[in-house]
Amino acid sequence: MRVIGIDPGTAITGWGVVEESASSELTLVAYGVVTTPAKTPLPRRLKTIYSQLTEIIAAHQPDSAAIEILFFSRNTSTALSVGHGRGVAMLALAQADLPIAEYKPLEIKQAITGYGGADKQQVQRMVQLLLDLDDVPKPDDAADALAIAVCHLHAARFRALTGEG
Repeated sequence: MRVIGIDPGTAITGWGVVEESASSELTLVAYGVVTTPAKTPLPRRLKTIYSQLTEIIAAHQPDSAAIEILFFSRNTSTALSVGHGRGVAMLALAQADLPIAEYKPLEIKQAITGYGGADKQQVQRMVQLLLDLDDVPKPDDAADALAIAVCHLHAARFRALTGEG
């Protein structure tokens, strides 16, 4: 199975594609970020995110997608801005007819490190180890997207083993 993980944002949207073999070996396919300049009007930023994600999906042909569920308790303007980016990312995934799974940050941390309270560096280091990479993927948004993809592959494997779907 080949999965694209998305770490949504308006300024930076991370993406990562990971493939799992029949023997459950994880392989990095590609990763990166879609960036939009801060002074660019929101509609143009959203158009850039959408068009670049559409190209990435077409180039890497994932079987499914996973995206992070957003939680913001303090800054509502940040939440709204990131929510716009998340919505456009979900539209690109849906228009590619990809099944989309959504994961909370705690679920992602737990799937990657075994501990829901893990910090960002612990998650990134585990992504490096799980994908047998020489270095931690950079920037952070791309590493987070890879963690989301790996989380989805672990969850799919668990559901298959338990007969939950």
